[in-house]
Amino acid sequence: MSKKILISGGGTGGHIYPAIAIANELKQRFPDAQFLFVGAKDRMEMEKVPQNGYQIKGLWISGIQRKLTLKNMMFPFKLISSLWNANKIIKQFKPDVVIGTGGFASGPTLMRANANGIPTLIQEQNSFPGITNKLLAKKANKICVAYDGLERFFPKGKIIKTGNPVRQDLLQIEGKREESLAFFNLDKTKKTLVIIGGSLGARAINKLIESELDWLVSQGVQVIWQTGKLYYEEYKKYDKKEGVQTHAFLNKMDLTYAAADVIISRAGAGSISELCIVGKPTVFIPSPNVSEDHQTKNAQAVVDKNAAILLKESELERFQIVFSNLLTNTERQQELSENIKKLALPNATKNIVDEIIKLFP
Repeated sequence: MSKKILISGGGTGGHIYPAIAIANELKQRFPDAQFLFVGAKDRMEMEKVPQNGYQIKGLWISGIQRKLTLKNMMFPFKLISSLWNANKIIKQFKPDVVIGTGGFASGPTLMRANANGIPTLIQEQNSFPGITNKLLAKKANKICVAYDGLERFFPKGKIIKTGNPVRQDLLQIEGKREESLAFFNLDKTKKTLVIIGGSLGARAINKLIESELDWLVSQGVQVIWQTGKLYYEEYKKYDKKEGVQTHAFLNKMDLTYAAADVIISRAGAGSISELCIVGKPTVFIPSPNVSEDHQTKNAQAVVDKNAAILLKESELERFQIVFSNLLTNTERQQELSENIKKLALPNATKNIVDEIIKLFP
C-alpha cells in the first residue's frame, strides 16, 4: 500500500525549500507515495509548492504581531479555524507521517497530527528555534537540526543533527570556475565579489553596496550583485558601470558561487547551509528584522568556529576596513574557506528522510 505523507512549512523560502527537498527525496525512494502539503493562505507556499508538482491546502493562519493590532485580535479565531481545518485535512488524507519545517501553518497541523496519534518529525533550520517548533517539540517523535546546542530548547533524546537540505547542484562546484567566468563574462585577473540578499532583496545591503560601488571598483573588484526583485528597478542603472552586474535573481547558483572569491550574504539558515558546502570566504550581514533575531544567532554560530566574518547592520560604517582586510589577506581567506567547509553537512536531505522512514508504521 502506498505511503501517505503530509508536509507543512512555509511563510518564507527558508521553510518552503527544505519541505520540497524532503518531498523530492521521499518521492525518489517511494515513487507511488501520496503527498499533501499544508500551508498558510496568501503566503508564498501556495504558489511555490504547486510549481514543484505537489498539492497544497491552505489554512487561515498568521503570526502574532509584536504590537496590539487588529491582526492580533483575530489570532484566536484564526487558530481555532486552523486547528479545525487541519484536523479535517488529517482525517480525510490519513497520513502515515507528518513533517513540519516551520512557519505558521505547521503549528496547528502538527498539533492535530499529535492529537490523532500520527508520528511527527520537525526539521529546525535555525540555531535559535522559533516559538512554533519549541511548542511542538514536546510531542514530536524526532527533531532534525542543523546546529549544535539545541538541547537548550528541545528534548535531548529526540534531536538528530542532520543539517539543512540544500540545492543539489551546489554540491558540485569544483571545476566550474572557467565555465562561470565565461557565463558572467568576467575578467579572470580581477577578484569577484558576489552579493546575495535573498530572493526579495535586502534594503540595508543594497544601500551599502550602492554607496561603496566606486570604492569597490577602485580596489580592482568586479561585482555580481543580486538586488532582489523588490529593489531591481531601483538599482539596475548600475549595470552600466564597468565591472558591475546587477541581477534581480540569480538562477545559476552553482556558477554564481563558482565565480566568487568573496561573498556577502544574509544569514538565513538555508543560505548558511549552502555557503558551508560552497566553502568561500563570507561576510554575513544578518537581517535584524526577523523573529528572535535568529539570523544574527545563525551567523554567530559560524563566526564562533572562525569560519566567517559578521558585520551587523549597525556597524556598516566599518565595511571598507573589514572588506579590505579580507581582500588583501589570502591566508585569512584560506582559513575562512577551510573552516566553513568543515561545517558542511551535504547529506542532510538523505539523512532527514532516513529518519522519516523509521517513523512509518
